[in-house]
Amino acid sequence: MGWFKRLKDGIQTATRNKMEAPEGLWYKCKRCKETTTMKELRDNYFKCPSCNYHVRIGSRDYFHLIFDGQYKLMFDELRSVDALNFVDLKPYPERLEAAVKKTGLTDAISVAVGKVARKPLVIAAMDFSFIGGSMGSVVGERIAKAIDYCIEKRIPLMIISKSGGARMMESAYSLMQMAKTSAKLTQLAKAGIPYFSFLTDPTTGGVSASFAMLGDINFAEPEALIGFAGPRVIKETIKKDLPEGFQRSEFVLEHGFLDFIIDRKDLKERVGDLLAMFQSTTKKEKAQSS
Repeated sequence: MGWFKRLKDGIQTATRNKMEAPEGLWYKCKRCKETTTMKELRDNYFKCPSCNYHVRIGSRDYFHLIFDGQYKLMFDELRSVDALNFVDLKPYPERLEAAVKKTGLTDAISVAVGKVARKPLVIAAMDFSFIGGSMGSVVGERIAKAIDYCIEKRIPLMIISKSGGARMMESAYSLMQMAKTSAKLTQLAKAGIPYFSFLTDPTTGGVSASFAMLGDINFAEPEALIGFAGPRVIKETIKKDLPEGFQRSEFVLEHGFLDFIIDRKDLKERVGDLLAMFQSTTKKEKAQSS
């Protein structure tokens, strides 16, 4: 009757000992479902070789893609604290500890300075893997310090947004970062320092309602989700079907909220062009004023 019950002398491999493909060796595209190796994916700028789907990547990946070579991380000493003694399913300090252990990051944004096309640039890049890229007080403070550094050194700033919105565990402290970062960007503009805002998938909530949409140039990756509330929430609120491609970067570009959409393989070259263009414009303005 071995057809209906497991025999003691049959295959008894424990689940923990079963052999599976090593993690990180293969990638299955979320859009076209084609499978490729992680090496092929990396060599193709973390895009699906079959359909060009842009896979979500982290801050360090963007730093390697954009900077000429070496770069220096800044403000990593800043850490989030549980000022409100927030407890949900898990205490906030435990959530932070788990996120640090899982990602190797210290918060949802990393700031680095380096050179692109031999021109200096500060990049603040968000990581969705760290508590959904949520904006807390440390995210706001790192952006503020990056802006102060850019003003002092007269270096352009680029922010790469990738966020689900405000960090609920910090409540009003998180929401205050919207006003704080917007005010600091006003100081950057008054100092005549360029600010490039690069929106990736997803850019939503308080991030999209503040610094993500305040760039001198706003641009995005293909098919990135960009908006405040998500499409499901909007649909349930207005009780109407949404247009095809709603809140994707192509839709946002068509309605005037973006300057252009850039393929990841062309990102470094385009950023270099922007730096050269703004640098030449600044030199002309200085010459005219003198």
